[in-house]
Amino acid sequence: MDKIDIRILEQLMLDSSQSQRQLAERVGLSQNSCWRRLKAIESSGVIRGRTILLNREKLGAGLVVFAMVRTRHHSADWLNRFRQSISVIPEVVDFYRIGGDYDYLLKIITSTMASYDAVYQDIISRVELETVTSYFAMESIVEQRPISLSSLARKDR
Repeated sequence: MDKIDIRILEQLMLDSSQSQRQLAERVGLSQNSCWRRLKAIESSGVIRGRTILLNREKLGAGLVVFAMVRTRHHSADWLNRFRQSISVIPEVVDFYRIGGDYDYLLKIITSTMASYDAVYQDIISRVELETVTSYFAMESIVEQRPISLSSLARKDR
């Protein structure tokens, strides 16, 4: 990956719906050269997909909950069962195994406290957990920020 590839990715993170012509103009390449680079980046697996950002409030999905999960179970079998159980719950939009006082972090997006409670009840019915601690977002200050690629490309690191 060179600086031009990084500029291509930065432009796509800002607006993945832009045309090939717009993308090429914004990164200073011909359309053919830009297209070849983009195809190479896609082939390398760096781009996993393209999505759109939705306004959660306008869709009635304004409640964001961060659920911290602790378990006593750490076997591969339990972990596979837990992963499969959580991965099918559509309200869970992000799911991480983490270090520290908790074992897992779930980002849950739903409409109301009652709908979150239904998700919570679903989660605890699927697998045995020691603790689930929920934090409710009051305001989104920065959300879906693009990855800072320029800092990754610095040679001094």
